Amino acid sequence: MLVDLAGRTRGGDVFLGTHTPKLDDKGRVILPAKFRQELEGGLVLTRGQERCIYVFSRAEFERVHEQIRQAPLTSAGARDFLRLFLSGASSEQADSQHRVTIPGNLRDYAGLGRELTVIGAGSRAEIWDTQAWNEYYAAKEADFASTTEEVIPGIF
Repeated sequence: MLVDLAGRTRGGDVFLGTHTPKLDDKGRVILPAKFRQELEGGLVLTRGQERCIYVFSRAEFERVHEQIRQAPLTSAGARDFLRLFLSGASSEQADSQHRVTIPGNLRDYAGLGRELTVIGAGSRAEIWDTQAWNEYYAAKEADFASTTEEVIPGIF
């Protein structure tokens, strides 16, 4: 079980690791075996930041959506984020071979080719075009090595 910083139990397993499945001709990807149990009740795909696709369990998506709903309607930035986040969302269910169809609008948004990289990002997974992931990783790896406490207070 995942426990948040306030000590509340949330969701199930944490999404970890890097996986390199391929996108088939029908726009489907086989879910990494390590992610299947958490996603067996269904999942939600939506636009992620940095042009990837966020993959949430249905329960985690509901939790995130509830947090977003708490933002004031008078905030233009919150309205914009909510519109883009939810208008790209798609509720999906893996088939018997653990494949999930990625809708065309999300494939286009993330610029997905055949080669994919699926990463664990804690409470969600992310689907990246492999070339885009490699470029992102190369650009950010040096910053990671020099991360200071100001980025995530209290971690180290």
